[in-house]
Amino acid sequence: MRDTPIPRDIVDRARTDSGLTAIGKASIREVLKLVNQIERITGLRYIKMEMGVPGLPAAQTGIDAQTAALRNGVASIYPDIEGISELKAEAARFAGLFLNIDIQPSGCVPTVGSMQGSLTAFMVNSRCHADRAYTLFIDPGFPVQKQQHHVLGLKYKTFDVYNYRGDKLRDKLESFLGEGNIHTIVYSNPNNPSWICLTERELRIIGELANRHDVIVLEDLAYFGMDFRTDYGKSGQPPYQPTVARYTDNYVLLFSGSKVFSYAGERIALMLIGDELYRRRFPDLKRFFSSDGFGHAAVYGALYAISSGTAHSAQYALAAMLKAANAGSFDFIGEVKAYGEKARRMKELFTRYGFRIVYDKDEDKPLADGFYFTISYPGFSGAALLEELLYYGISAIALDITGSERSEGLRACVSQMRHTQFPDLETRLHAFHQDHPYRS
Repeated sequence: MRDTPIPRDIVDRARTDSGLTAIGKASIREVLKLVNQIERITGLRYIKMEMGVPGLPAAQTGIDAQTAALRNGVASIYPDIEGISELKAEAARFAGLFLNIDIQPSGCVPTVGSMQGSLTAFMVNSRCHADRAYTLFIDPGFPVQKQQHHVLGLKYKTFDVYNYRGDKLRDKLESFLGEGNIHTIVYSNPNNPSWICLTERELRIIGELANRHDVIVLEDLAYFGMDFRTDYGKSGQPPYQPTVARYTDNYVLLFSGSKVFSYAGERIALMLIGDELYRRRFPDLKRFFSSDGFGHAAVYGALYAISSGTAHSAQYALAAMLKAANAGSFDFIGEVKAYGEKARRMKELFTRYGFRIVYDKDEDKPLADGFYFTISYPGFSGAALLEELLYYGISAIALDITGSERSEGLRACVSQMRHTQFPDLETRLHAFHQDHPYRS
């Protein structure tokens, strides 16, 4: 057995101490905890690709506004659970200028990160129809949203979209929706973990079928505008960020300040609930909430029970960032294009040393370089590859936990990769390839 960059006995002991018997099934934060433990023991730094932590400074516009709000005393005052008026107004403007949709400020509701937004939506959506028990995930997807289903005791169905792009998506969705037991369709766009981006044609299909089958669409825009093949960052000018909201009124969009504004530490996001859905009444909601109105149940039923709203000062931060973006004085997309460049360089190194890109195309177009990419290595399952890479000082997560059918793959996040680490990454990948040669 050859020596590896991280001593095998230390990795093995740390794994035993962690109690993780199956690394391939470990959650993102469980992998991170294990890697942090090994780093403390060895003093060696990992190439950390397991967790989507922003790797850029937070937007100064937000910091200044939040600091001013704290100095003005908002820390001692509960915010309105519906959100401060400044934030709601700027959010509605942002939706018009960057998504090309009309939405009233009432449907723009701040949440404690998009995680709280999805939890709230699942709590309400799943209770709109007593005879509909399932969420449909267009996978691969964010693993924690399924964990939320487990915590809430909700049921879901899923399929990997890789083989159902373009017009094939219609028949696949019909095969599920035709059963009449789906209340919500969920996906992220750009996609976590694969970084595929659904096209306008595919979003139109989803919207049309949502209308036909009266299904709510939960669209996670955590990586808003970060398909860098197209510039979606010009206020009030096309092209606009693709969204299903232009094809159906049955939508809840999740917009996060974490990635595109690098404001993850303050856990601030928005639910954008379409006007018609916000006003709509579902008699079955009265089984759980005081009102059968969707918007009222979401805010005064679910959100109130979870946290009574989100942090007061962070709302002023997000309002200021949205206001600057709306005015065209804050090039928020330009700020995060560094992720695309890092992805390009990292993918080049991985493929140079024998790795393959798992999800590689959007229909017939090469995949964008962005926040995530996916890798495999011949002869390894995803779980086995993750375990072996730990000895080489590289961490990721297995695609198995994302709903992907590509069990040979891993998800790699570029955000924590520092430019000074590229030589280390190449050295470690070279060592891995030498220790695991294969015939192409």
